[in-house]
Amino acid sequence: MTSLPHPFRPLLYSLALLLPVVMPLLVLAAPAQAAPASEAEMNLYTRIAAVNVCLARAAGVEFDKAVGIAGETIAQVIQGQHGGAIVQVGPKPLSLEELRRGSINSAVIGAVEVCPNQVPADVVKRVQEALKSQPDAKTPDAKTPDAKAPAAKSTGKGK
Repeated sequence: MTSLPHPFRPLLYSLALLLPVVMPLLVLAAPAQAAPASEAEMNLYTRIAAVNVCLARAAGVEFDKAVGIAGETIAQVIQGQHGGAIVQVGPKPLSLEELRRGSINSAVIGAVEVCPNQVPADVVKRVQEALKSQPDAKTPDAKTPDAKAPAAKSTGKGK
């Protein structure tokens, strides 16, 4: 059996003594019933996903991989913080797969708005065409990177 080096033993013992004090605080901090993600929260999550796509692309990451990671991150946040529920979608929580699809779509739309030069041209074109076909949607202008990103809406369809 390998023992911890001497400098780490006091730290480990201190942590063991603090556990009974900290554990109840962690349990109390967790909400009993997570509130659905509001429109403002979804706008924030979409913007975060878009910025992550832009940063990853600037670092040389493939577009699909960058979007997948950003979308998965947001899906996990919505699942963990809001139990999969989104006010704009309705009272029923979405499955993780539905959250993934919606979050990936939002990450793509947001990236087209925030950093269109980091998004493949065919994707920019498809996003702009898709948004034009929606009656109440604002089409992202590839020349205005500071446009506000829309909220994620899952339709149950992939991109």
